Amino acid sequence: MTLLMELFTGLLLILNNLIFLYMWVFIIAAVLTWVRPDPYNPVVQLLYRLTQPAYALVQRFMPTTFNGIDLSPLIIIIFLQVVQVLITTLIRSL
Repeated sequence: MTLLMELFTGLLLILNNLIFLYMWVFIIAAVLTWVRPDPYNPVVQLLYRLTQPAYALVQRFMPTTFNGIDLSPLIIIIFLQVVQVLITTLIRSL
């Protein structure tokens, strides 16, 4: 039984690290929108492909533009942090 718990804990730790990485993708993408990068740059296209589905999901359920500022990255980052706290609490309870 402990082997199964260790495997589950390891998978939760990997998921927690992936969420942390995805959060940094949103931060980098949000900062890049301030400088208007070249849209044909492969890195910019990758960031766009990684973040645009989540932006569309959030924008479908709530208005995210406030005085010309899009707050969807902030909403997504807060949601990801809440998920990280829940995963960390679950890991500690095991």
